[in-house]
Amino acid sequence: MRDNGKFFAGLGGVALVVTYLIWTGVSETMLYYLTPVELIARVAEDPTFHEVGVKVSGRVVQGSWTRAPDELLHHFTVADLEDESITFRVEYRDKLPDTFNDTEIVDVVVEGRYREDGLFEATVVLAKCGSRYEATQEELLG
Repeated sequence: MRDNGKFFAGLGGVALVVTYLIWTGVSETMLYYLTPVELIARVAEDPTFHEVGVKVSGRVVQGSWTRAPDELLHHFTVADLEDESITFRVEYRDKLPDTFNDTEIVDVVVEGRYREDGLFEATVVLAKCGSRYEATQEELLG
């Protein structure tokens, strides 16, 4: 009987350690998605927010994408989904996702840092083009 008590005490200790590791791992890697409106408001409230890594979701402004001719350097503008007058420029130095373009409506999530000069320096760009994944009217009707 005493051996069972030690076993369950050890099992409880292991469960506590695993729970602690999961909790700290999740909370350290968790980044909240901001909208462009929220990003601009946070920077206005606290200028040190420029030093914090953030994720921002928005929509690529059509016709705003440019690429440097001899390197992987992309610039494009992201607008707020609700208030399209709120925008910011994004700089990204890597390959863009296949679904990224600026000729259709493309929603993106950019992760990086909003610099003091107003440019968002992205380290990750995720793009979703809804028209590529939605069924056409003919497909729905069968």
